[in-house]
Amino acid sequence: MSNYLKVKKFSEIDINDPFFDSLKSDYAGFEDWFSRKAEKKAYILEDNGVQGFLYLKKENGVVDDVNPRIIADDILKIGTMKVNPHGTRLGERFIKKAFDHAVKFNSDIVYVTVFEKHQALVDLFLKYGFKKHGEKETVNGTELVLTKEFEDQGDILLNYPLVKSSNNNKFILSIYPKYHSRMFPDSLLENEKFDLLEDKTHTNSIHKVYICKMSDVRNIRSGDIIVIYRTTDRKFQAKWRSVVTSIAVVEEVKTGSDFVDLNDYLDYTSDYSIFNESELRSYYRDFDPLYVIKMTYNIALEKRLIRKKLIEELGMNGDDYWGVLRLTDQQFKDIVKEGQADESLIID
Repeated sequence: MSNYLKVKKFSEIDINDPFFDSLKSDYAGFEDWFSRKAEKKAYILEDNGVQGFLYLKKENGVVDDVNPRIIADDILKIGTMKVNPHGTRLGERFIKKAFDHAVKFNSDIVYVTVFEKHQALVDLFLKYGFKKHGEKETVNGTELVLTKEFEDQGDILLNYPLVKSSNNNKFILSIYPKYHSRMFPDSLLENEKFDLLEDKTHTNSIHKVYICKMSDVRNIRSGDIIVIYRTTDRKFQAKWRSVVTSIAVVEEVKTGSDFVDLNDYLDYTSDYSIFNESELRSYYRDFDPLYVIKMTYNIALEKRLIRKKLIEELGMNGDDYWGVLRLTDQQFKDIVKEGQADESLIID
């Protein structure tokens, strides 16, 4: 059985699990609060006990129990977020979930309160564009108040999940089905099951590593936009079964010569790659040229666009090689529109 993320009512979650001990210690009345939320739902990951918990809450107007107050029409609060550190970057997965909810509900701002002693958690929020807003005084002590607004901060990670279109090139990048959905878990096709997802770094992380030997990758630069193209899983049916599913932003592109040695390459790729060490070693040895693309997973298209539509309606050339393929600005805009991506995530 998959141990991946599930949504459960509070009443279905065992508050006596040792996972919650630190929350009980930090927050007086946590158990009463948990009980009052019996019919509310939260994300939970269980694997020999609870390993991760995320509760999100919609708020409106004014948050007046923090200083300074937060004022916005639509507000999303990360009410509770805790992860047992176990090396799978589940915290990044939770942050992406929070951002996805904020976009879905047109939230103007996301905020979270956290004790400063949880420095690793604070740093994780700051990494993806949260800013120190103020403080919250409670019977439990003083918490930091961190806020995130979806605005251009001039940095790929601080902007996340926004995608900056202007002055950046756009490319199709192909990926085989057996790798696709484990790397891009919000981009499952309708006929795929969540059971194939696992609590692994390459699934949870906002960052993805793509390794190939396609020479046209040399034209890709930091900030460029990648449209993920899942190739067909059946021979001779690409027109109907090859689809674009997701939008990513390139952090950097490395070649084999950028790595000092094999160990340097393994250190860089192993955390975010779906490949095992044996495969990584073979690519380093055999791929010439060798390219490594590191990118952020920003948007899962609401509607997957099949190859037939891309060719017949969006003007793409079916005779081109689609392993890596440059898109025009108009083709990218059409993919965003026809894929029903939230256009507020695209910065022109």
